[in-house]
Amino acid sequence: MSAEAKKLAISLADIRSAMTRVREHVHYTPVLQCSYMDALSGYKLYFKCENLQRTGSFKVRGATNMIQKLVSSWQGPGRPIVVTHSSGNHAQAVSLAATRCGVESHIVMPNSCPLVKVKAVEGYGGKVVLCEPTEEARKAKAQELLTSLGPSSVLVPSSNHPDIMAGQGTIALEFLEQVPDLDVVVGSVSGGGFMAGVCVGAKGMKPDVEVVLSEPKNADDCARSFEAGRLLQNASPPKTIADGLRVNVGEQTWPVLHSLAQGVVTVSEEEMVVAMKLVMERMKVVVEPSAACSVAAVLSPQFRKMMEPRPTTKVGVVLCGGNVDLDHLPWTSTPKPL
Repeated sequence: MSAEAKKLAISLADIRSAMTRVREHVHYTPVLQCSYMDALSGYKLYFKCENLQRTGSFKVRGATNMIQKLVSSWQGPGRPIVVTHSSGNHAQAVSLAATRCGVESHIVMPNSCPLVKVKAVEGYGGKVVLCEPTEEARKAKAQELLTSLGPSSVLVPSSNHPDIMAGQGTIALEFLEQVPDLDVVVGSVSGGGFMAGVCVGAKGMKPDVEVVLSEPKNADDCARSFEAGRLLQNASPPKTIADGLRVNVGEQTWPVLHSLAQGVVTVSEEEMVVAMKLVMERMKVVVEPSAACSVAAVLSPQFRKMMEPRPTTKVGVVLCGGNVDLDHLPWTSTPKPL
């Protein structure tokens, strides 16, 4: 094991502990198959439907794990108040998890978010504060809230925290319980908490399974980091329809991804639109562009080339979310970056 691998932020034991916290609060999401998608890809595909998870994405796993752990060990003044910044899915997850734990939540969201996500956050009990659609603006506004709310306020990061990673890793425990002989697991990467958890969970449960990351070409900081062998960031806010994949990989998630993932497949905006339509038309389930990113990846020549060195038959794809604004689907006009 490399020196980097020995310093990973989480372990399989952390993910197992997270499972005990979140099990009663999240859905055991189904795995779907589709013969048409199998024929199109050349693999036996298994789709883990986190788009059918509570709040419409996997994010509720990490948020629930962190907030449950926070509340159970709280020794500060009064009750904790949680704060986060998110493009939508993590925002909904924190709102629901906080409400279920009986604590207040304040959510910073970019003003470019689909209205369906903003309304959902408010419906789960979160107090929404809008800001400009940049990572810097989100972080600055969240810090303002933490300062104004006082010492009882705690930031719940969207990805770059061990408790978030461990919660997301419970996906891998379920997936390999449902399909024990998977050869590969594919999922999209943004801040990296989701796939860092999946990497540790999957490799811990089945060391010979490969984990492949997917990413928009317009937000390719992870792919470029893999090529450089060090963490890089996007020079400017990414312009992609996958609004959940615009955050840079974090300092804690990067070592996990770099140590355990096989590599990154990047896809175009048009490829995500095509994949999104395919899933909806052929599988009859609603997915957002961030989930379609992974579907586009497994249908790509880049993925087939990556799989060439080893026999690959069974490929697991995590459909990470299904929160879309049905009044503004990306194929209602010519696909182009936002």
